[in-house]
Amino acid sequence: MEKAAFEGWLESVSASYLTLSDQQRNQSLDRLISLSGATQLRYLSNGLETLLKRDFLRLLPLELAFYLLRWLDPETLITCCLVCKQWNKVISTCTEVWQGVCCDLGWRIDDSIQDAQHWKCIYLKAKLRMKQLKEEEAFETSSLIGHSARVYALYYKDGLLCTGSDDLSAKLWDVRTGQCIYGIQTHTCATVKFDEQKLVTGSFDNTIACWEWSTGAKIQQFRGHTGAVFSVDYNDDLDTLVSGSADFTVKVWALSAGACLNTFTGHTEWVTKVILSMSEVESMMHSPGDYTLLSADKYEIKVWPIGREINCECLKTLAVSEDRSVCLQPRLQFDGRHVICSSDLGVYQWDFASFDILRVIKTHHMPNLSLLSFGEVFALLFDHSYLYVMDLRTEVITGRWPLPAYRKSKRGSSFLPGVTAWLNGLDGDNDSGLVFATSMPDHSIHLVLWKENG
Repeated sequence: MEKAAFEGWLESVSASYLTLSDQQRNQSLDRLISLSGATQLRYLSNGLETLLKRDFLRLLPLELAFYLLRWLDPETLITCCLVCKQWNKVISTCTEVWQGVCCDLGWRIDDSIQDAQHWKCIYLKAKLRMKQLKEEEAFETSSLIGHSARVYALYYKDGLLCTGSDDLSAKLWDVRTGQCIYGIQTHTCATVKFDEQKLVTGSFDNTIACWEWSTGAKIQQFRGHTGAVFSVDYNDDLDTLVSGSADFTVKVWALSAGACLNTFTGHTEWVTKVILSMSEVESMMHSPGDYTLLSADKYEIKVWPIGREINCECLKTLAVSEDRSVCLQPRLQFDGRHVICSSDLGVYQWDFASFDILRVIKTHHMPNLSLLSFGEVFALLFDHSYLYVMDLRTEVITGRWPLPAYRKSKRGSSFLPGVTAWLNGLDGDNDSGLVFATSMPDHSIHLVLWKENG
């Protein structure tokens, strides 16, 4: 057929084809395919692949391809990596995609690392760790044995755990090895805090003492409380020690001299927690860098100035109910920006600049749930039977671990969290070491530790 005649015929057939129904068009195509030879079928196959199977990762600019990939869930991304070498190469070079999925799992992102393959490996490691948390396989347990009477007080710092007991001794343990580094004779310890050189203890005998680890010698004693001392904190740079007592008072002491500098009154219950720390925010009451003192009893949290003026007034009182119908649990936390405490109703977070309640995480559906530690991404909670990891972005429990029948303490001194940096986001290195420690009825210390992430 001549070219002109063919073009006329093709135009006529095309016009007629457009008037057909879908079924008639399909029948027409079936007839044409049945009349076609190998050359025509090969041509048709190549044309259909171009029309129907467009490889957008190959055809689109990388920036657009990466943008589309960010909308995929991690499992789909992994599946896409298996499609072909080209797809795997493109997906494996998209740093933002892998950083995003790591962040979604609660991983801390270091923007200085722009190696996509690194973040892909981190994602696989993160996915395994979160799976272990969900399936109760992320932790392991150990015990410290050495005390001969009830252990009332625990304090953890930098891989070391201090325990104070009714056997009139305090011990310093290496958590990793389980070895006792120091053991010194003390009074009965209701609370302890330590550093490399010294140990400070608050006692049921109403006194506070400072001890030297290396010799066991008492290097300072603080007398003035008329009730058991339930909490102590100190700062060497300020040469200041603070204490909270069953006599409802908070006292400020000269750490080196042992003299009482100030006594704060206003609590109407046992003061079970004191914190001496630096503010990181600006408000009408304090500036960044100012030291401040927080104290807590059964119903209230009070904020005090740390100056040495006599008869200082309380700066602010925080509570979760006006009529004292709701009790606070003895797990006060302060990071310089927020005050966090749990109650029978849930976990409360206050803004330290405005003292407004920023957040309340209701836990009424899980009775007896208490706060251990609160981070930017995760919170560590526990009850009588389990240790829980909560994702604070969704308020969903992402993991748990069974606990033995540990010794209960109304003051919260017989259990504590270990390393807490991971609560601000896991990074592949901070999920190691101590997670939780508590004293047991047999006078041992039960440890929950991170299991190595294989």
